[in-house]
Amino acid sequence: MLLIGYINNKVKNIMENDLVPQNQQLTPLTNSSRIQVMDLLRGFALIGIIMMNIEWFNRPVSSLLSFDYSLTGFDWASSWLVKVFVEGKFYKLFSILFGMGFAIMLIRAQEADRKFGAWFTRRMLALFVFGMAHLIFLWGGDIIHDYAVGGLLLLGFVLLLRTKKLARFNKPATFAKVGFSLLLMPLVVSMCAALFFGVTRDNIVITDEWQQKISVNQQFDVLLQQEKDNPTVLTVPDEVIIEEETASIDESTNPEDAVDEVDEESMSDEELIAHKAQQRFERRMKREKRLAEETTAFTEGSYIEATQYRAKSALKALGNTPIFAFFVCLPLFMVGYWLVASGRMKNPELHQGFFSVMCWGGLSIGLMLSLAGTFISLHPVAKAAVEVKASGETIFYYGQFVLCAGYIGMFVKLATKAWFLKSFSWLASLGKMALTNYITHSIILTSIFYGYAGGMFGQIARGQQMLIVVAIIFAQVIFCTLWLKFFRFGPLEWLWRSITYMKLQPLLLDKPTTSSVTA
Repeated sequence: MLLIGYINNKVKNIMENDLVPQNQQLTPLTNSSRIQVMDLLRGFALIGIIMMNIEWFNRPVSSLLSFDYSLTGFDWASSWLVKVFVEGKFYKLFSILFGMGFAIMLIRAQEADRKFGAWFTRRMLALFVFGMAHLIFLWGGDIIHDYAVGGLLLLGFVLLLRTKKLARFNKPATFAKVGFSLLLMPLVVSMCAALFFGVTRDNIVITDEWQQKISVNQQFDVLLQQEKDNPTVLTVPDEVIIEEETASIDESTNPEDAVDEVDEESMSDEELIAHKAQQRFERRMKREKRLAEETTAFTEGSYIEATQYRAKSALKALGNTPIFAFFVCLPLFMVGYWLVASGRMKNPELHQGFFSVMCWGGLSIGLMLSLAGTFISLHPVAKAAVEVKASGETIFYYGQFVLCAGYIGMFVKLATKAWFLKSFSWLASLGKMALTNYITHSIILTSIFYGYAGGMFGQIARGQQMLIVVAIIFAQVIFCTLWLKFFRFGPLEWLWRSITYMKLQPLLLDKPTTSSVTA
């Protein structure tokens, strides 16, 4: 609180002096001011985002990121490949691109001695409103409101470095150090927990706990069968698939799932097994109830009823926003800022070795970590062994960052090739209208899946979803290419800019142009 108060006392003075001289205004970036490879990356990231998100229009968002173990054949292959190559990689890529964009705008404002602080605050507040509207009125999986909060945190960090006491740290390397430190913090905590676990449990203890877990699972299966034979809580549709191995996570993030504590030490082995099986069963039933409620809202309810459900869920989602924004968005924003402010993205030809390491090292090591984490976390033994699942998920989580770095390095290197720019320039059109396209995804997919529209919720297989993705991207490429021949920005990008500058921005181009992409 002292830190926040200090920043609040300083922010006005800093904005009125260092960041925001009173005599000039910012203007939108022109195409010549952009780093064009960023538009290519945005378009690429947008494809990954819809490949991941489409599943959560067809399944309850409440079970977000849980893997559907009931899949087989082409559907299993599609879901497995998306997990390895896509899951967690592309919102991180968007986050890094967000930081890059911030750096370009800040550096440009500094060079031109123009306002920035108040301007960027308005930009983030507008983005937050867009995100909340998306979250409530369209789809419960929105992430751009988290980006808005993370963006304000990034601005706060910049302002903090502008103070006299910290001015000596106001350099790109500081952003890299702080960003990577925040990203590595969960890994350090995990390693400390693993060390403690290892030194406090010998093989005898681990074997006893494993045998107890097997017994608990057997008793749990009995309870499930009894519930199936004589339903007393609720009947859940067969298509609602739930991962029981997420019980420990769900219990920590959903207080209503917590079970009253009892003195387990006073119980006999049989009583303890029965008690733990009952706890697990109760958590299972509560999760199934939540998923069933969401399924009902999006299959049987009207648009108003679905919106009411989303609004209620949005309040809970906001509770996680500060943590996600601080520990995930902010550090990735800082890394993106560093890549631009250090000159690497603006002059990639001077940093070929750096991007070669990012490309080949990121792709090879990232893919290896992603594959290993996926194999471990999806293996049947991980459902019973918490240690195995935690190890697999940790490997997979950090593989996301490494593979994301590989994607960036790959695009930077490819963007120097004329054949690549000619063949994939359409990605830039998608990227320049990323906000419009992202929101359009939700409009299209809710129209296909939700009960108040197409009513296909839970009925389109994972493999078939990929065909829908291809069709949507194809249509958006055509639309964006044609739109940008006549207009400066996408519709939502124009609205966002107009709100940010508190003035309607010119939308029409002076004359139709043919888009070009340069590195």
